[in-house]
Amino acid sequence: MQYIKYEKRDQVGIITIDRQEALNALNNEMIDELGKVIDTISPEEVRCVIITGAGNKAFVAGADIGSMQYMSKEEAAEWSRCGNAVFRKLERLCVPVIAAINGYAFGGGCELALACDIRIASENAILAQPEVSLGITAGFGGTQRLPKLIGYGQAKELLYTGSRIDAAEAYRIGLVNKIFPLESLLEETFKIAKKIADNAPISVRATKKAIDACMDSSVDEGLETEAVLFGDCFETADQKNAMSAFMEKKKPDPFINR
Repeated sequence: MQYIKYEKRDQVGIITIDRQEALNALNNEMIDELGKVIDTISPEEVRCVIITGAGNKAFVAGADIGSMQYMSKEEAAEWSRCGNAVFRKLERLCVPVIAAINGYAFGGGCELALACDIRIASENAILAQPEVSLGITAGFGGTQRLPKLIGYGQAKELLYTGSRIDAAEAYRIGLVNKIFPLESLLEETFKIAKKIADNAPISVRATKKAIDACMDSSVDEGLETEAVLFGDCFETADQKNAMSAFMEKKKPDPFINR
């Protein structure tokens, strides 16, 4: 991998986008590498994933404008489909994904963060969907995910104006969950990931699946999905161990993902 680094630490996977000379801007090779890394992630080995950018200036400062400038209509549409396929793959990963936004998150970078379950920002983070200032629209899911996350009015303002917002404003409107100093961002994000990883992994995966169901189906369909997943948990060793420990007022054994 030239641009995407992947490591595992205490059942947490850490994906680092590393193209610092271009502020980690996305190009075809990076999108392809990211998709390949996502394909290698196994719930048997990893219970939560963090994605971040290399360096201290940018998470991902958008897509590479130079590589897009002279695209034809057909090439641009295919580029959008390619990016959306990989971001959708990340969004539908069976384990939770946390974006550690360490600086600029513009355009495709903001959209990458939107495809994650949780967004944690550094104090120097700046987020934007500036595509309209370049004569284009958001192409990697911004028009679809941003309204669902922060509401249609707030999303339309950001998408129509292309305005940049700082971490404090992003937190205020619900675009990010927490803010930390840059120097402690990854450590604090890892603490959250580890807290997730320490819970019953089958239960966490089922919870994510149930939440996703409410985004992609009717309330009644989502409730039925929840009921089925709730029932499935009662066939696991982790459920039996945890509930027995609760009734006996003792600490449960570590979860074994079974």
